[in-house]
This record gives sequence, structure tokens and C-alpha cells, in this order.
Amino acid sequence: MSQPRTLIISPNWIGDAVMAQPLLALLARQQPERPIDVLAPPSVAPVWRAMAEVDTVLETPFRHGALQLRERWRYAQVLRARGYADAYVLPNTIKYALIPWLAGIKKRVGYKGEMRYGLLNVVHHDDSPKRPMVPFYAALAASPHAALSARVPKPAMQVTPAQVDAVCARLDIALALPLVVFAPGAEFGAAKRWPARHFAGLAQAILQADPAAQIALLGSPKDKAACDEIVALTGPQNLFNAAGATRLDEAIALIGRASAVVANDSGLLHIASALNRPVIALYGPTDPDHAPPFSDLARSMSLRLECSPCRQRECPLGHHNCMEKMESAMVWQELRSMLSQH
Repeated sequence: MSQPRTLIISPNWIGDAVMAQPLLALLARQQPERPIDVLAPPSVAPVWRAMAEVDTVLETPFRHGALQLRERWRYAQVLRARGYADAYVLPNTIKYALIPWLAGIKKRVGYKGEMRYGLLNVVHHDDSPKRPMVPFYAALAASPHAALSARVPKPAMQVTPAQVDAVCARLDIALALPLVVFAPGAEFGAAKRWPARHFAGLAQAILQADPAAQIALLGSPKDKAACDEIVALTGPQNLFNAAGATRLDEAIALIGRASAVVANDSGLLHIASALNRPVIALYGPTDPDHAPPFSDLARSMSLRLECSPCRQRECPLGHHNCMEKMESAMVWQELRSMLSQH
């Protein structure tokens, strides 16, 4: 009989996937002989491939938002053949809880979510909606009635020198010179974005202090316009606009090479944190205590205005002061100190 395996059903967001990694570390400690597989959307799969605890990443064939009951039943039979002893369902929806139930996996763990009793048979309850995300996911490794552990591992990812060399060679980034990565995007909404002119002001300060420094702009195709604006305001010298021009696995490798990363509250921020890069995290409408960076060298910046965190996609007051008033000089003061330490 083949060795039993553990299945993790991934969240749909990059940042959430990163913050779920400590759960895998705890499960691997409990049963080091048991392989851990992850079922993830293609857009998130490269994150899991950069985690040491993951044996196999399976990419979901489902359309976003669709129930697709027949397709889920068919895919559940594929999972049934792989011999899973347990499954941890990280999304809170019914449709993801259906998969391990249809696959006949005996132990099915997750939060109650959309009233998923029966589909899950080890049900956790989230009594604190403001609980930070890392302990939120890590708690699934213990009994639903266990006290939360104060000693949760930090999220951890890894890249190889070969991966770093390949992406730097393709983008013509010098390995011997300092590299600062900017992540100006945020999938959640425009309210999370630090203005392009502030990123440009920061880039100018970096290059004035060290003309040999390199600055890479990373993001999805949706972020290209914002990155183009930063380049237009700064000038193209030593700026590498890779928004929409890199796959996620390449972006992960490039972040692994960075001397420092400056990012909005986004998936790339959490990747940088898990790769233990020096990080400046910029928070406006979101709570810096909910999903902070965990790097050894990290700074969460928030003006903590009375109107924040509003957690809205667009500023409900129309002024976006939480980001507009966070001037580039404030961020440069922190980044300059961080670069000198690194």
C-alpha cells in the first residue's frame, strides 16, 4: 500500500498562500514521513513550489467563482487515487470543502466558513476576526479546542542561485550591484497603492545616494501603467520595469536577489518577507498588525490616521490621505538605514 499523503487546498491569494506556509511546517514536524501536496490555482502555484515542505503542487482546473460540480467530482476521483489521509481546506467556501469530501478523504480540516459541517469533520471556529493571518492558518495544525501557540514559525520560502542567475541574465540586471525591488501594485484595490510620484521620489533618492544602484519594478500586467508612470517621473537610468514581463516564479527569484524591497500590502510583500529580504511595507487602508512582514529586517509604515484602516478598495472619503501623506522622504529615511545595515 502506498504511503498516505496530506492535501492542502490553497487560498486564491498569493499573500494568503505565503502566510499559510507555517501550517505546513507544523504538519511536517508532526508527521515528517508524510508527503504534503498542495492543490492551488495556477496563479498561486509558483508560491507553493518555493516551499521546502511541499512534495507536489497540483493545479486546479476550475474557473474562478464557478461551482462546476461535475468537474469537481471528476477531479476528486483523481485525488482519491493519490491516497490522502487528511486534507486541510484553507479557503472558507463550500465549493472547496466539496473536493476532499467527494474524494473520500477521511480527515477534513478547516474553519466553519460557509456552514460546512459534514463536508469538514474537524471544524475550527474563528472567534477573533482580527487575528493575524499566520496564526489563523497555523491553528489548523492543532485541535480545534487547543490554546493558540505563541511559537508559530515564520513564513519561509526559498530560491536557488540558478533561478536568480537566470532571471537577472534575462532582464540584464547585474549580480554584483545593489538591487532594490519596488512592488507598486495591489490586487485588492487602488486604495492600497502608494502614489507613483512617491515611488519616483524614492527612486531618485536611492540613485542620488548610490548611482550604481539598480531598481526593479515588479507586478502583474495590471500594474504596468503605474510602473510606466514611475519610470517616466524618474527617468529610465538603472530602472528595470518588469511589471507584466516576468512570470511569478521569476519575480520570486528576483525578490530573492534584492538588497531591499519596498512594497504595498500585497502578495509580493509577503513573498519578500518569506524570503527574509529587508522589507519596507506600506500600509494605508489595511491593518499593519493583521499581516505584517516577518523578515529579520523589516519596517511596517502606516500613518495610522483616524480613518484607517478602513479596509476599502477605494478611499470612501475621496482624499486617500493614508497614502498621499506618506511622503517619499519618510520612506527613504527608513530604507537608507536598512540598506546601510544590510
